[in-house]
Amino acid sequence: MRRLAPRRAALALDGLAADLAPATTLARVQGCWRDAVGALVAAEAAPVAEHDGTVTVACRSAVWAHELELMSPELVARLNVRLGAREGEEPVRELRTVAGGIRPARRHQ
Repeated sequence: MRRLAPRRAALALDGLAADLAPATTLARVQGCWRDAVGALVAAEAAPVAEHDGTVTVACRSAVWAHELELMSPELVARLNVRLGAREGEEPVRELRTVAGGIRPARRHQ
């Protein structure tokens, strides 16, 4: 009996990854947040809730909350692109920012 060659792990996991993809808008936003907003913003702010297309973003400080409010139209557009939104579809319609909602990053010594 001849044994078939082993399959690449990536091929085997592709189907599983699709089945495990986040179902909620919040989970999908959390999954692409860093890529959409960049490492600097992701270190200072994180999406924590979503309701009817409004994503609440907890920011480390009021300054970051204000900065994200100013960047909101651009960030919403980037998120929708990352989420694969089609023309006329907007899973994310707006960002709502709150200050002081995330803990400071731990510093390794």
